This record gives sequence, C-alpha cells and structure tokens, in this order.
Amino acid sequence: MYDKKQRYREFSEKEKTMPIFSKGWWMDAVCRDSWDVILIEENNEIIGALPYCFTEYEGIKKIQKVVLTQNNGVLIKYPESLKYDTKLSHEKKIMNLIIDEIESLNINRYQQYFHYSITNWLPFYWRGYSQTTRYTYVIEDTSDLETLYNRFNSNVRKNLRKATKQLEVREDMGVEDFYHMNKMTFDRQGIEIPYSLELIRRVDNECSKRKVNKIYYCVDDNFNIHSAIYLVWDDESVYYLMSGSNPLYRSSQSLTLLIYEGIKLANRLGKKFDFEGSMKENIERFFRQFGPIQKPYHNIYKEFNTKNNNGMGINLSGEL
Repeated sequence: MYDKKQRYREFSEKEKTMPIFSKGWWMDAVCRDSWDVILIEENNEIIGALPYCFTEYEGIKKIQKVVLTQNNGVLIKYPESLKYDTKLSHEKKIMNLIIDEIESLNINRYQQYFHYSITNWLPFYWRGYSQTTRYTYVIEDTSDLETLYNRFNSNVRKNLRKATKQLEVREDMGVEDFYHMNKMTFDRQGIEIPYSLELIRRVDNECSKRKVNKIYYCVDDNFNIHSAIYLVWDDESVYYLMSGSNPLYRSSQSLTLLIYEGIKLANRLGKKFDFEGSMKENIERFFRQFGPIQKPYHNIYKEFNTKNNNGMGINLSGEL
C-alpha cells in the first residue's frame, strides 16, 4: 500500500537543504495526525511537495500556519544547471500542479508562510491567491565572530559587557522548566501561551533524538534564572525558536547574552543564524541591532467560495 506521508518522511530526511520546519518528523511533532502532504512525482522521483497542517471546526476546513513553525510551504527540487528562465518555468509547472491538488481538497481557507528561498509566487497570484510580505533576519556568515561582534550595534555590545559581568550562561535546563520561563513572557503581556507543554515535549523529544536542539539560560550569583532560549537547527541554519524571561530581571540584558550564545553556536556548527523575525516594531529593532540581513518571505492565502468550492478565491485584505 502506498504511504504518501511515509514516502515524504523518507524524502525529507534525504533532502539536506530542506528547512527543519518542513521535515516529516517535525510535522509529526507539531501536528500529530492533523497533517498531510502533496507530492509531485516524475519518473518515481519527488520533484515538488507541500506539507500542510489541516483543521476542521464547525464545518470550516482549512490549511493554516503551524504553531512554532516559521515556514512550510512549497518545496521544489531543481534539476542541475538550469537557466534562469527555465528555472522559472520549472517553478510554474510544479506550483500549478500543487495548486491543482490544494484546490481538490475541498477546503474553505488556505494560509501558509513560504521559506524565504521561495521568491517567486506568481503562479499562486495567477490562480487567485493573495500575498503579504513578512520578514525574518538572518546572519548568513557566522564564521568570524570578531567581525560579527564589531557589526553589532553599540548598544548590543554595551549590554553584552554588562550581562557578561553579572550572569552565567548554563545549558542544563529541562524542557518543563523552559516552558515555565517561556510562559512568563506571555503572562507579562496578558496573552495565553499558544501551545501546550505536551507539544513542547514532543518537539523537544524529536529534536533531542536527532541532536538538533539546545536550551541556554542565564543565572546570577544567587542562582536566580533571568531568561532562557530554545534553539533548533537543520543542515543550514540555527533558529531562535522560543525564549522566556522573568519580568523581575528584564534590565539585566540576559536575552541579549543568550542570543549571542546562539550566534556562537551557529559559528561552531558552521551554520547561518535565523532570528525567525517578527513584525512587531520593538522586536524587529532589537533583532536588527545584531547586524543581520533582512529576508522577506511570503504569506500566501486564499479564502474559497464555501457555497461552490470550484477553486475561485476571494482575495482578502489581510491574513487569515
């Protein structure tokens, strides 16, 4: 019996350039059974894919962005030595085949964030989908820490000197304690944390099996924990996935110190450092001060006619 998801899991393990958030095991962890995948095959080889998480509530079926998952839209495998116009033709072919499959699913809504490496969304536009641009920040070359440090904003360097004198960075925190720290950040803002401890345990378990995660945290001389950060990585990048800070110690600049530890980890692993971005102005300003490159990526969405779902979409003015 053909097992599409298992075939995709095996494919995702072999594809070294695939972001961690599109790996089959990641989808298992964050979506459990509520995910599937569109596969485009040629000569028994996968040349395109779209893993997705689906939900159904009160008769509304939708594909939506996955919690804790920066991106997991279209994936395209390119033949070697393509000319640029041929590359665009290849993308159009794969994307149209994927769109055909999306629109055969009888869903009411579609929304996914594509990885920043996907710069061409025209085939989706031509099929009635809409787009908003989002941004992440990436340090593409972490090989020279001294050069990176000198690129930091002077405030970052000052805060690092302050934090280094007062705090010790440790890495022996369990995932339950990290979740408690992470929840503090949401509590301070009066926001309900959008994921459960059970989900974080699943992610942590799968990442730990593959040795692609790290928790750093800061303590002072009295062993008070100031903040903690959760990092994951794939073959290309280290990602700033989550963090949490005790509001009593926000002035200690502990998070600045932990992000620098994450950048140093990326240096040791020979990878990029991806801040995972934020559209909030104060967070964007904080990330930008570390000297990364701004990377735009696409939020692609469409709402379908629920009375007669024939693939004709209604363009929305904002995100779903």
